[in-house]
Amino acid sequence: MSQGPRSGLAAVSAALLAMSRHLEVRDVLKTIVASARELLDAQYAALGVPDDHGGFAQFVVDGVSDEQWKAIGPLPRQHGILAAMLREARPERLADVREDPRFEGWPSAHPDMSDFLGLPVKDGDEVIGALFLANKNCPRPTGGCGFTEEDEELLALLAQHAAIALTNARLYERSRELTIAEERSRLAHELHDAVSQKLFSLRLTAQAAAALVDRDPARAKGELHQVAALAAEAADELRAAVVELRPAALDEDGLIATLRTQIQVLDRAHTARVTFACDGFRALPAAQEEALLRVAQEALHNALRHSGGDQVDVTVDRRGGGAVLRVTDDGRGFDPRSVRRAGRHLGLVSMRDRADGVGGTLTVESAPGKGTTIEMEVPGG
Repeated sequence: MSQGPRSGLAAVSAALLAMSRHLEVRDVLKTIVASARELLDAQYAALGVPDDHGGFAQFVVDGVSDEQWKAIGPLPRQHGILAAMLREARPERLADVREDPRFEGWPSAHPDMSDFLGLPVKDGDEVIGALFLANKNCPRPTGGCGFTEEDEELLALLAQHAAIALTNARLYERSRELTIAEERSRLAHELHDAVSQKLFSLRLTAQAAAALVDRDPARAKGELHQVAALAAEAADELRAAVVELRPAALDEDGLIATLRTQIQVLDRAHTARVTFACDGFRALPAAQEEALLRVAQEALHNALRHSGGDQVDVTVDRRGGGAVLRVTDDGRGFDPRSVRRAGRHLGLVSMRDRADGVGGTLTVESAPGKGTTIEMEVPGG
């Protein structure tokens, strides 16, 4: 490495520490790719985790903008050089990947790549990924590859530690899945109990209304209003439980794409206009992204069901190494000093708990007739 042994060793150490700092698979993959590209001074880096159907279950890139990545299209299949790395489990260092007989082209929006260095990521004898770099940022030797044997040795070292980090992350996520399964079971029981009670009350009230229709129409009308209120409460509890039980698309799409999709659906389903904007957001640890998503869902539910507003605006912006979520409506608002009543009604307690759980803060700005703004800030991971 041109920087010298001491600085090179420090860079490797920093990369390995960065990988070990994360527990979620998606965070580990992103850290591996970013570390490899920076360490070997390449223009592009990518890591693909194969599935069992000839494609990739996950594919993470670094050096390509979000706009470029969307324009490229679907994830690549296991063909060409990628297939060779996965199948033969050996390094590939090429002066020009486009001239290799195994090269099968790429989509029109794909960036142009020439010199190439790729290695399989192995857990024992099992190949669990393919890590590769392209376009070394240095003068290329005539007819040769910009990547050197030293680069290959360094990437091999990184790939070995990447395998350990990725395996540990998978084990962690499996343990989380067991915890989530237990939580979903608990929520299902709570849902059954809560809705069963509401439906039982609903049935009794409806029967009372039916008995009063002929001899006391006024009381029957009052009972029917109670039926409507109980039905609305049951619907709200069902909706809240479904939000908790529904698996978000965070693992596959990330926070921004998940939020954008959900807000587009809400915009079509409600008379109020619902907008979304994002500026400079960087991916955060999974726990923080999930907390931001859940608070956004709760705040949106409040704005669309209770505020009576015509406009709801959602923004996610970068702030330092973290992010800030803001949900604003132009509805009727409320007095934040009435914390006990409003907190229960609008789920503010649960939102604050979610923010506190990831080291964040939640602020509420509202006044009668002035709309409401819910803001959640989380630190960087």
